[in-house]
Amino acid sequence: MTMYLPKHFLVEDPAILAQLIAEYPLAIIAGNIDGHLEVNHLPLMLSADRTKLYGHIAKMNPLTKLASSGNPSVTAIFNGPNAYVTPSWYPSKQESGKVVPTWNYAVAHAEGTIKLIDDPQWLRSHVSQMTDIHEPTYQSTWKLDDAPEEYVQTMLKAIIGIEIDIKSLVGKFKLSQNRPAEDFEAVVTQLRHSPKEALQEMLQYMRAPK
Repeated sequence: MTMYLPKHFLVEDPAILAQLIAEYPLAIIAGNIDGHLEVNHLPLMLSADRTKLYGHIAKMNPLTKLASSGNPSVTAIFNGPNAYVTPSWYPSKQESGKVVPTWNYAVAHAEGTIKLIDDPQWLRSHVSQMTDIHEPTYQSTWKLDDAPEEYVQTMLKAIIGIEIDIKSLVGKFKLSQNRPAEDFEAVVTQLRHSPKEALQEMLQYMRAPK
């Protein structure tokens, strides 16, 4: 699976891509099963050395078949913030009128091979870790041990762990870099004044060092 990627939108810095994955962990995972494109939406965690992605799926999920096939290749796509950009924001509109709308966005693509992790202890630790990571975002302290143990065991028996060995990790950050400096700054100003949270997230990416 390839992505159209002009050089000025290319991001290869592992730290920047790891940050996007941490902030937007719900991935789109795509792989080929017998000529059919299988697509799933799963939260994933990036390993500390940024070489692997970990998650879990239902045992009935077709990804289990893919992982056991002769072609376990997958692409995990992480979508960061995105925003419509109106040409009315551009100062250059006043000069020639030769401007059109566009869409800014930041994404990361991880290509690799998927395998299953059929280890109850690993799975429990993984699910607990994922919960501990995301609960504070909602000012909550819920933990896996808060649920009845019999129920937890029943739920764990229905899922299986996955590991994606990353062969390629690349980002496309389309953030108005191709516009004149005055147009870029005008977009930043307009986003700063917007009450929409999604546009504030885009602003953070446009202002972050690349």
